Amino acid sequence: MGTLFYGAARLAISFDDRVLAHLQIAISTKLRRHETFMLNWRDNESVGDGRSGVWIGPQTDLHFKYSGGRFPEINRDWVNALVVSASTPLGLQLLDEGSLEGPPSGTSVDR
Repeated sequence: MGTLFYGAARLAISFDDRVLAHLQIAISTKLRRHETFMLNWRDNESVGDGRSGVWIGPQTDLHFKYSGGRFPEINRDWVNALVVSASTPLGLQLLDEGSLEGPPSGTSVDR
């Protein structure tokens, strides 16, 4: 399990390393564009099994910490779907990689 540390208070948010790698790419894509958005996820049962969200912008203090030493293979369709979701009023929804039907037509991630 990797950890995304958010803000000056370093709120620790745990994600599987593979999920965290895809989030890092999607988040950095949005931040390179100077875009702000909400990041939303479903909490683990150990912290109440609810939903949480944080506001992310170019000035947000973020630190991505991985438990494994290897960077996982990246699914570009998943990254694209995350970036597209971040542009909606609901913000970046942590979509399950297995539930992808493919990114909407005409969308892509700038690299």
